[in-house]
Amino acid sequence: QVQLVESGGGLVQPGGSLRLSCAASGILFSTSVMGWYRQAPGKQRELVARITSGGSTIYADSVKDRFTISRDNAKNTVYLQMNRLKPEDTAVYYCNALWTRNYWGRGTQVTVSS
Repeated sequence: QVQLVESGGGLVQPGGSLRLSCAASGILFSTSVMGWYRQAPGKQRELVARITSGGSTIYADSVKDRFTISRDNAKNTVYLQMNRLKPEDTAVYYCNALWTRNYWGRGTQVTVSS
């Protein structure tokens, strides 16, 4: 059974930082493409960042130079370090694994507000 469990969300002031984690089980993590997506109220889910098995990364333009995706294959975990957060980053953040097919976590809420 595949499980992707996100953690690390919460309420943070503008300009602050958060680190999201996603612990994966039931997949061959080291060969999976891992990603973070987000969905704000009334908007479609969008790609935030993605990292391949070889460590190549892509980012949405809106988060470049502020967010960093990384992975630890020994821990079957992918991370999203989010710095200089803005109110428009407020959303539910979802972990995604592309292995035999797409798998999704349940999401973690990130709220950026003063």
